[in-house]
Amino acid sequence: MLRKDLLRVSRAGGGYRPQFTTRAHRPLAAKVLGTFESHVGERRGDLDDALAALEAEAAESGGDFKLVRGLAALVERECTFETRARVPPRRVRRAAFEAAEAVGVASDAERETAVDRAADALGIEPTDVEASLYADRDVNEILVDADVRWDPDSLLAQYDLSLAQTALFDAVEVRIRSNDPKRLVSAVKRLRLMYEVVKTPEGRELVVTGPDAPFSRTRRYGTAFARLLRTVAESAEWSLEATIDDRGRERTMHLSDGDVTVPGVEPVAEPEFDSGVEADFAGRFRGLDLDWTLVREPEPLETSTRVMIPDFAFDYDHAEFRLFFEVMGFWTPEYVEKKLGQLADVEDVDLLVAVDESLGVGEEIAARDHRAVPYTGTVRVKAVVDVLREYEAEFVADTAASLPDAFAPDDDVLSLADLADEHGVSVESVEDKTFPDHELVGRTLVRPGVLSTAEEAIEAGMALSAAERVLGEYGITDASAVLSRLGYRVEWEGLGGGTIREKEE
Repeated sequence: MLRKDLLRVSRAGGGYRPQFTTRAHRPLAAKVLGTFESHVGERRGDLDDALAALEAEAAESGGDFKLVRGLAALVERECTFETRARVPPRRVRRAAFEAAEAVGVASDAERETAVDRAADALGIEPTDVEASLYADRDVNEILVDADVRWDPDSLLAQYDLSLAQTALFDAVEVRIRSNDPKRLVSAVKRLRLMYEVVKTPEGRELVVTGPDAPFSRTRRYGTAFARLLRTVAESAEWSLEATIDDRGRERTMHLSDGDVTVPGVEPVAEPEFDSGVEADFAGRFRGLDLDWTLVREPEPLETSTRVMIPDFAFDYDHAEFRLFFEVMGFWTPEYVEKKLGQLADVEDVDLLVAVDESLGVGEEIAARDHRAVPYTGTVRVKAVVDVLREYEAEFVADTAASLPDAFAPDDDVLSLADLADEHGVSVESVEDKTFPDHELVGRTLVRPGVLSTAEEAIEAGMALSAAERVLGEYGITDASAVLSRLGYRVEWEGLGGGTIREKEE
């Protein structure tokens, strides 16, 4: 998408029509690309000046400066800027300001003296002080890479797609017809949008909408509409009718496969999280090996007059259970009161709230029958995992009561994890059961006959890799545990592998 202030639409006749590019705009796209390429190695400020000149040139010829800015915004996302300085600018500024305070800068000569003193303190030349002093400001960053993936034609195609996505940001309802409805419905579900399929004289139509007015105008829902357009536009034949909330007035926008196409490149990544706290938590949580799946922005929850869209949800892999998770950061007192009101009226679901300690409302959240974990700066993953473990313990106890005391699987070799998956339970629910036809070796069930046959094929002095191949023929992947059960140990030979030896009595 583009920034909202770069949206270009026509409202002629009461409609709402994005101002798409034409073949005539190809030279402009080429100029924008060329401007970036020609400024590699130069300051961002110089690049901005060149783009401003291009905007003025476009305006003089009857063009729209927003078009230039929109094209430039897309290209800039593909570029790499960096700060170049002999010494970190913050360190230079500290030395320069300390020198200036000692000298008392009121003239050019005194400024020069202060710069010289700062240079001496840092062990660099005065010219390096001047060059590094504000090198980390945006305007002084250096464009180091403008290897953009678009040519002029694909840049225009990406611009038109981004422009239409921005227009859909304020949609309250979208009606779509496509020659690939199955893929479209999959995308709608993936984006967790609400939809229904209706019959019309022209054929089946997918209607995507929110449950009520307050929800349909949330930022997240508008962003989901915009992201959906990319999937729609990848179809060969499609048409779309959107109801747009244009500053309080409803307008209708019509789009079709003749308006928007998808360039043959991956889309520019859109921001996924509303805050760094959420992004940090998601990154760390997804790196854990848990029986919970983290879902970003799950379905909305009903409150008294509005809806609430939690930041996350945790889905338990072995039961139909979802724990919603809201990150309550530092907001204004008015917003905190509004949020507490939502938590008081939200529908009956399991909800965990990570609340910034500075708000001091943890007890109030608990009083509304929700779990609360405090945080400062970042959400502690362990605190959240501890809550999930409590739920797991309940599920394990419940499922264990419904499972048989003994299992007799048909497989000769079967891991506990696979056995648990077959029964839709956690490993903890089956590991304490009995297995009359198998022996539990490590975390794998193995029939005694398979162990005996494997034992005959393995002998001391065999390379570990050869022993692993033998066990692999029987479907045994936990070679270490099985070899230990058979009375062998591994004698490691540096990084080159190992040899099977008999255990010492």
